[in-house]
Amino acid sequence: MQSLKWVATLLMVIGSINWGLVGAFNFNVVDAIFGVGSVISAIIYILVGISGLWGITFLFSGKKPAAMPQA
Repeated sequence: MQSLKWVATLLMVIGSINWGLVGAFNFNVVDAIFGVGSVISAIIYILVGISGLWGITFLFSGKKPAAMPQA
């Protein structure tokens, strides 16, 4: 379960960076890498959205998002 939390947190960070770049520079990293409207882009957006919804639970659970694993 800890790994799943870490992946969800990573996807939320990736999504927020992507939206920051869209807002600041009108540059979409996901579309630039995988193509506009591609199936892979859609899957990434869905996973980021699900991760964001799960991230809402961090606000109400009193728990912090997963820490980065130590190498």
